[in-house]
Amino acid sequence: MITIRLADAGKRFNREWIFRRLSYAFEQGQSYAIIGANGSGKSTLLQVIAGAMNPSEGACSFDNSGNNIDGENIYQNIAIAAPYLELIEEMTAKEFLQFHQQFKPFQKGFTAESILEAINMQHAADKQIRYYSSGMKQRIKLAQAIFTDTPVLLLDEPCTNLDQQGYALYHQLIRDYCANKLIIVCSNDTQEYDFCTHQLNIMQYKQA
Repeated sequence: MITIRLADAGKRFNREWIFRRLSYAFEQGQSYAIIGANGSGKSTLLQVIAGAMNPSEGACSFDNSGNNIDGENIYQNIAIAAPYLELIEEMTAKEFLQFHQQFKPFQKGFTAESILEAINMQHAADKQIRYYSSGMKQRIKLAQAIFTDTPVLLLDEPCTNLDQQGYALYHQLIRDYCANKLIIVCSNDTQEYDFCTHQLNIMQYKQA
């Protein structure tokens, strides 16, 4: 079981502290919402949790049933979907998912084709992503993250550009395929994190 621990963690850019003195434990099988106003640093915190940024003070550590996971191997345990992570638009959806699968396997029994069926995009499997609507692109981002066989799922504003049908699909995918994952959602939209059983408000960690 994966546990991610923040120990008195803080992150600053120049002299501005984005968050500080944050101690928290995220455990596999639980779902967490990181909430706060626009521009409050939710995405920065998520990138620290993902190992993409180092904290300016304190520590962020991963362990698997008490055994520490080396920083270089954290990525093997994480799947992430975020607005700032781009798709390879010259590829088709099927090519993109097959390319991703070379680095991280999908959940057992799933292929690029069956994933596209699960998100109702089989009709666009061979169409270049550059010709997709913003909502279709977001579905691909979510599918790539949700169906990857990792214990940790990180979601930053996961329903960006989705309509109500897309919101419903998002909740269905979380419900059907993420039961045993550690899920962390960054958002200030309650519809994106209403299933989460824990909340961390980054505004409480703004002291200098």
